[in-house]
Amino acid sequence: MQIASGETLVCNGQLVDGTGSPAVPDGAVLVREGRIAYAGPAVGCPAVAPGTPVVNAHGGTILPGLVEAHFHPTYFNVAALEDLDIKYPVEYVALLAAANAKLALECGYTAARSGGSLFNCDVWLKRAIEEDLVPGPRLAASGREICGVGGLMDWNPDFRRIGMEGLVLLVNGPVEARAAVRKLVKDGVEWVKTYPTGDAAAPDTNDHHTLCMTFEEMHAVVQTAHNHRLKVTGHCRATEGIKNALRAGYDTLEHGTFVDDEALELLLEGNTPVVPALQFELASIEHGPAFGMPQAVIDGHQETLEGGAASARRILKAGGRLGMGGDYGFAWNPHGTYAKELTFFVRYVGFSPLETLVCATRTGAEILGRGHEIGTLEPGKLADLLVVDGDVLADIALLEDRTRFLAVMQGGIVKAGHLARPAPLGVV
Repeated sequence: MQIASGETLVCNGQLVDGTGSPAVPDGAVLVREGRIAYAGPAVGCPAVAPGTPVVNAHGGTILPGLVEAHFHPTYFNVAALEDLDIKYPVEYVALLAAANAKLALECGYTAARSGGSLFNCDVWLKRAIEEDLVPGPRLAASGREICGVGGLMDWNPDFRRIGMEGLVLLVNGPVEARAAVRKLVKDGVEWVKTYPTGDAAAPDTNDHHTLCMTFEEMHAVVQTAHNHRLKVTGHCRATEGIKNALRAGYDTLEHGTFVDDEALELLLEGNTPVVPALQFELASIEHGPAFGMPQAVIDGHQETLEGGAASARRILKAGGRLGMGGDYGFAWNPHGTYAKELTFFVRYVGFSPLETLVCATRTGAEILGRGHEIGTLEPGKLADLLVVDGDVLADIALLEDRTRFLAVMQGGIVKAGHLARPAPLGVV
């Protein structure tokens, strides 16, 4: 991905650096050759030459680019489970994924981790972004997901004779689990997404307290993936599924809904990050009836909402790590509304805005395996920044409003926001 040449000064705003440190009221970031040369109080910023381009925050907030840690660019307006695997051909899915990636960048998300992909689109989407063919977040790609036969993702009945090869690899036992991972190795993925547990979406057979994979299958996935230097994550709601994933050596957990004392101990012991993805549950409860969602499913989402919020509070209080993001692309939780997750964690879960932003920046970058490059505003890191008109710490919901974005920068280049329009930057 191209980076800026020369210097750019970002100034005249409070600086939230993503480390969890208190905001600097009058901060500045000096970008040099696409990387951060200085980030801190404006009075300590090195002098810049006359004519240096300036991004003026106008008293707003300067913060790291956001990280969407559970991104489904290939999902589009999903209203029923069948929409995921049989609604569109792969050619159109690829175009939709590119459009969603562009939208995510415009929403201030300069990096993302795929949470599962139709076909192998995310691997090639990542390449297209890195080669500047399409705009989008720096992407950590996953591919088709892995689930046990008869589990949550095995919803198409046999009489349809649809194998769902574009969405999920169904396995019976550890031998097939290893074979599924090896297919993903050939596809070029970085993350292997699995389904250790069920979900409220399937209350009759695979609800949020059931298991969809055996420990032996999960262990085989991890062993094979780690051998090939891939990372593993899993849709984990049921308590036993969470423990199975942690004992098997998963690199992250998605949701981590029902965490008990033993699961929390395992989680902290491995310093395993969790991406709760809870705004989806609230959206399902609030908007599900309009889409014909059965009451049993809505009731299940209510239980997972409450359980997931309680678990997230426990994890953060105990010193665990949480990422932000999740399951956008459903009709009632559409792309472009990613920052609702952040507002939700402040207003519903009870996190402070600063705690939430650490989750959405530094921890997200760590989940991607790129904490040394992005996620905080520190010297030497890539200049991925978000400049917002307004005090984000006073009102986290400002991040939901793209019209308040002055600049979204990747590698020091303004890619979105008002300053991305064909108007010159100010100069010193």
